[in-house]
Amino acid sequence: MQKLVVIDGNAILHRAYHALPPLTDSKGEVVNAVYGFFSMLLKVISEKKPDYLAVCFDRSKPTVRQSMYVGYHAHRPQLPDDFATQIGKVDEVLEKMKVNIYAVDGYEADDVIGTISRIDAREDIETIIVTGDRDLLQLVDKHTKVLMLITGMTKTLLFDEAAVEEKYGVHPRQFIDFKALVGDASDGYPGVTGIGPKTAANLLQKFKTFEGLYEHLNEVPEKQRMQLATDAEQAVLAKKLATIIRDVPLQFNHEDCSSKNFDIHGLQQAFEKLNFKSLNKRLTEIFLDFREKKKSRQSEGQMELL
Repeated sequence: MQKLVVIDGNAILHRAYHALPPLTDSKGEVVNAVYGFFSMLLKVISEKKPDYLAVCFDRSKPTVRQSMYVGYHAHRPQLPDDFATQIGKVDEVLEKMKVNIYAVDGYEADDVIGTISRIDAREDIETIIVTGDRDLLQLVDKHTKVLMLITGMTKTLLFDEAAVEEKYGVHPRQFIDFKALVGDASDGYPGVTGIGPKTAANLLQKFKTFEGLYEHLNEVPEKQRMQLATDAEQAVLAKKLATIIRDVPLQFNHEDCSSKNFDIHGLQQAFEKLNFKSLNKRLTEIFLDFREKKKSRQSEGQMELL
């Protein structure tokens, strides 16, 4: 099965910005987030050998969720100037490398990623989503895995369906219902007061779905029943906010994202300009290995056809 890697651009950039010390390019401009982003990109290319690669970003314009709930992301501080400028630098380097960027006004990167992974499922292509945002675990299925940044920019964990269940006590199909109950402090919306992750998982193990839980409230212990009843309206809203939109109006063609399009020379030039000497040292070795492994996989595929 062919493989597509989708990078959650905003999540990886944010993680890199906060995890790495300040670094500057030849002009003295801060580029720590750019460095961390491309260090992770090279690591993923080296380890996963994707047939296709895409990067998704949020747009700065208001999203559909902000129209649903005024408090959505409202508590988040304004981006520092030295972070905002780095987004543009990442765009420039990806353009040099000939990697496609996908972003749609009114939608978050999560929605764009969800739409792309849905297209991949129809095409029978495996998708690996690289992120630090657990919201994307709801997309995990037999065609889709999530490579989650756990600590800094180095420790990652690959989530398939079994790994999600082991970690959170719910199937990926139940993850939206899980978030409806517990809410999301980072996104700025509440769930049900007093319902934490363990209780939410226990309830969903018993009642299977959010709707099934509310249809059988009489079977829930009194304290939890009262909390669920009192906060029912905000829990319904939380579920809507947590649900990734998977029909974003998006033009997506796999061949536009083919790893055959990678411009290694363009990437080397961009790294030189940014003073990323250590990344340039890794670059040649990584892509030589990448090309050899790709040729080997293609040869094996041809042998199977024979």
